[in-house]
Amino acid sequence: MVKTKRIYDAWEPEDGFRILVDRLWPRGISKGRAHLDLWLKEIAPSDALRKWFAHDPKRWAGFRTKYRRELAKKADFVRQIKKLEREKGDITLLYSAHDTLHNQALALLQFLKGARSK
Repeated sequence: MVKTKRIYDAWEPEDGFRILVDRLWPRGISKGRAHLDLWLKEIAPSDALRKWFAHDPKRWAGFRTKYRRELAKKADFVRQIKKLEREKGDITLLYSAHDTLHNQALALLQFLKGARSK
């Protein structure tokens, strides 16, 4: 099972394998506090897309569409997450955004679920 979580939230054993999916390291988080298993910054949205989105909920639909196009070109990284899910079981995609409803980890999770159902 793959889920999302803010990296600022406390680590829990139920998180399973923890993957940071931000391109930039989160402010105020030490490597130890992060409890990371993998930093997959290559799967994050491009800088141009991230800046365009600017965490504006009004741009969420457009962001998801554009990010899906970027993810389609990052098939190796998508396969890596799917492989880790098969091998490790629970996977938590970590992000630093304040908005829990409009962020790249959630868009990535939705993309992964869509890819699984095909």
